[in-house]
Amino acid sequence: MVDSPQVKKEVTIESIISAAELAANQISEHSTEINNQRQLTETIAAPMARAGLFRLLVPKSVGGHEIDYLDMLKIVGIIARSDGSAGWCLNQNNVLATLAAFMPKELAIDIWSDERAVLSNGPPIGSFASPVRGGYTLNGRWNFSSGSQHATWVVALTPVTGRKGPEGKSEEMRNMILPRDQVDMIDVWEVNGLRGTGSFSFSVKDLFVPEERTFIDGEPPREDGPLYVMPKTLMFSSGFATTALGVARSGLDSVIDLAVAKTPQEQELLMKQPYTQRELGQAEAVWRSANAYLSESAEDAWESAVNDGDIPVKKRINLRLSSTHAIREAVRVTDMAYSITGSSAIFEGTPIQRKSQDVRVISQQIQGRMSHYDTAGRYFLGLDPESRLF
Repeated sequence: MVDSPQVKKEVTIESIISAAELAANQISEHSTEINNQRQLTETIAAPMARAGLFRLLVPKSVGGHEIDYLDMLKIVGIIARSDGSAGWCLNQNNVLATLAAFMPKELAIDIWSDERAVLSNGPPIGSFASPVRGGYTLNGRWNFSSGSQHATWVVALTPVTGRKGPEGKSEEMRNMILPRDQVDMIDVWEVNGLRGTGSFSFSVKDLFVPEERTFIDGEPPREDGPLYVMPKTLMFSSGFATTALGVARSGLDSVIDLAVAKTPQEQELLMKQPYTQRELGQAEAVWRSANAYLSESAEDAWESAVNDGDIPVKKRINLRLSSTHAIREAVRVTDMAYSITGSSAIFEGTPIQRKSQDVRVISQQIQGRMSHYDTAGRYFLGLDPESRLF
């Protein structure tokens, strides 16, 4: 039996935000290294873990901070403005860590008793688990495992052969919690944007997984608290939208700095040109509008989670829609910033170059799909939204 973690001095949200700001400064200094090595290097990941930045949403009962959802989004924005890959991983690893509220408490304590604990996962491809005495034999592959290179555990969501889920309509799905060194990492992450997420694939063959390191997916949380009634799909989407807006914001800010100093060939200072002024004004309006809609819908959803212990469909739809819209508008803002920059934008040393690549990769993920507009449109027309992604 694993002992419960010792009670530690209460950590304030102010101290956590200060730690995030310090981490953001360090990340900015190592951003090129993160990109080149395609991972959050140990120089970055270890201090973030020691500061508790990967356990923001883990229950306090098992050694986490269990901060408010809105504070979590604020911290994601702080990190994303320093580096898109770092912001992505921070959101991905933290939302995934809410599984601590759903898994057996002994398992959660075992994982988060380690200060360096970080989870990673990915959607299953041809995976299956066969029940055996004391556990399961696991086979399969999981792709897009963001943060895989700095993670200490991986989560392998897997159908169990011969078992039906709680409602008896489909196969039982179980989360298998595996030490990272027990899986084979597959390097498929040859990309131009979000390179630092290290979103490798992983696979296992005939791996025995003890029963106590598994739990059924989709069951009610073991822990109370509004965080754990928030749908993980919406926490992922709003966090990644915040990441996209953070990338766009830093890209736009870099262009403002450039415009103050750059004089295009045979022209006056870039900041004095009407085109620059108009594009910048429009970009600011687009960014602020998307950010305001996302903030408003996040606040509405959180208010219902806190006060009612549930989030009505309308508020879920709004959070999904505002998240998708923020991601798409972040691309638009970054494109405008890229255009203002002129020929300087094509060089790797110009910040907007990588910002443009990062935000486009975010828009290609499931959270940025245009089909989410369809889901919202169906709802507003009084039709069945036909989606589980809200």
